Amino acid sequence: MVWEKDILTRFEVARLLGARALQISLGAPVLVETKSLDPIEIAKEEFKQKIIPITVKRKLPSGEEIVIDVKAGIENWLKDHGGEI
Repeated sequence: MVWEKDILTRFEVARLLGARALQISLGAPVLVETKSLDPIEIAKEEFKQKIIPITVKRKLPSGEEIVIDVKAGIENWLKDHGGEI
């Protein structure tokens, strides 16, 4: 099986959004202009603008770890899902 370095799984997207929302709720700086106060909505907005400051490392069945290009992964996710999260 080929593991793409610029494709995010639905589990990685959920983890990215959840981890970023937790960071925001604990006082991390918000990287987008938004009127929302909900950390999840803010994290979604950052996702849509491709500025989530998190690295994704994927561990393959062979034991190898690869670092995912998050910006390209988000672009591909939004393209494949019509801009929706």
